[in-house]
Amino acid sequence: MSRTRTTVAVAAAVLALGLVARLDAQPARPAAPPPVPRAAAPIDLTGYWVAIVTQDWRWRMVTPAKGDYQGVQLTPEARAIADAWDPAKDEAAGEQCRSYGAPALMSVPGRLHITWQDDRTLKVETDAGVQTRILRFGDSQGPADTPRTWQGVSVAQWQTPRPNVPMVFRPAERTADAPVVVPTGGTLRVVTTNLRAGYLRKNGVPYSENAVLTEHWDLYKRPNGEQWLTITTQVDDPQYLRTARLTAPIFRKEPNGAKWDPTPCSSQW
Repeated sequence: MSRTRTTVAVAAAVLALGLVARLDAQPARPAAPPPVPRAAAPIDLTGYWVAIVTQDWRWRMVTPAKGDYQGVQLTPEARAIADAWDPAKDEAAGEQCRSYGAPALMSVPGRLHITWQDDRTLKVETDAGVQTRILRFGDSQGPADTPRTWQGVSVAQWQTPRPNVPMVFRPAERTADAPVVVPTGGTLRVVTTNLRAGYLRKNGVPYSENAVLTEHWDLYKRPNGEQWLTITTQVDDPQYLRTARLTAPIFRKEPNGAKWDPTPCSSQW
């Protein structure tokens, strides 16, 4: 009887080993590909947008005087650079776009035109300064020897649900007839590096080439049906900034590009 039980146990073990071997031999199922960013977009950023200047008017709508860096926590090195600002010298050196780099560009009054360049790349054009930002979805920062540019290298990511992003301004959320307007869908997070050194303000307030720009792009719908876009912006630059620089420029969507007005960079206005 014992021999019979032993025989049955051995046979069961052999069958089990055979089953495991057959399972191991089966090819692994390929992982499902990640969703294409264009198709997976929780919000639609495409179209024409006009800047709504509700904060920092004196620094955005006119060229500030030399030495006016109020509200920006600069290091002593950065103050020396700002105090030496010479717009004519910038123009002569072909550096008139120094205040149109990515860390400052969204605060320049004007219009945006946002389109999909392809299924994984958003293109953001500005009529002020005739600049183009390329927001690529994925983890790649590009080759290590990629030249530094005013717009740098931007890596984009959809975040759903929208994270709790701290904001210093929320003008798009407050209206006369509705105290709070909730952002719709998720958010677009963009991190930009590999920047060419430039200005945070047109009057020479600097950021260095090692600055890191982090943005969250949020859509809002007002009670009157208007779509507004807020870009929560953080500039980290230990070389020139004693604390992170926080701003939140806002835009209103326009029906078309009838008011699109490309204007070249200028160091003086």
